[in-house]
Amino acid sequence: MAETEFGRAVRRWRDRASPAAAGLPEGGQRRAAGLRREELALLAGISVDYVTRLEQGRATHPSEQVVEALGRALRLSAAEREHLFHLAGLVPPGQGIVPAYITPSVHRMLDRLTGTPVAVSDASWTLLLANPVHTALMGERHGRERNGAWRTFLGAPGRVRHTTRSRQAMETAVVGDLRAAAARYPADLGLRRLIAELRENSDRFAELWDSGAMGRHEASRKTVDHPRVGPVTLDCDVLSVAGSDLRVMVYTAEPGTQDAERLELLAVLGTQELTGH
Repeated sequence: MAETEFGRAVRRWRDRASPAAAGLPEGGQRRAAGLRREELALLAGISVDYVTRLEQGRATHPSEQVVEALGRALRLSAAEREHLFHLAGLVPPGQGIVPAYITPSVHRMLDRLTGTPVAVSDASWTLLLANPVHTALMGERHGRERNGAWRTFLGAPGRVRHTTRSRQAMETAVVGDLRAAAARYPADLGLRRLIAELRENSDRFAELWDSGAMGRHEASRKTVDHPRVGPVTLDCDVLSVAGSDLRVMVYTAEPGTQDAERLELLAVLGTQELTGH
């Protein structure tokens, strides 16, 4: 099958993208200055094979989620992102849809926090972007696992330790966030499907949703049981980005502690894993 305009655009923007700007090491044997397919796939949360098929025109109907993820990974401007949607035969998300566009200023913030685990999620708690040390800390997340609400109620246990009290507080806060997002973005079908799936398959979610439970995220300390460096206790803050409805989750360690040393080691491990890809 012949290469498509969509595939040519992805390849052109991949060649333009700076590995350093994406938090990736620039060393090693690089035939071109831009991102490798493996790196783009990792940043976008899709398979290398699918990136290859899209670029070569063997996959021609990417979903909205895939196009949005590629746009973020390639750091497209608002106009370029809109153009990529049109090339895919899709209408760019409009009013009433949970916004997923990450502004250049938020990208720059992540670039500068190279040793700090940082992740950016949208109003429905779908992971949009994570820096390498966050991925090293929490592990890679694909498909449904990229949504924090889905993981909370339907996913396998993660690396973060929870007491009964902390888990209840997290569940209530997540339900409150989804309720508020549903009110702000009534036209978002994906959000409505997520809520319906959680109500159908999680008795706990249905109980909280139907009771009108509301909660909020507050600063907390979390212990992450990491399979390679052991337990790491970190302060976790959830920041809101004015005007974009994004949530930025930042993990920091108290200076001079064993936790800080383990976090530094994780930063190195994260870079090594990305280089391996």
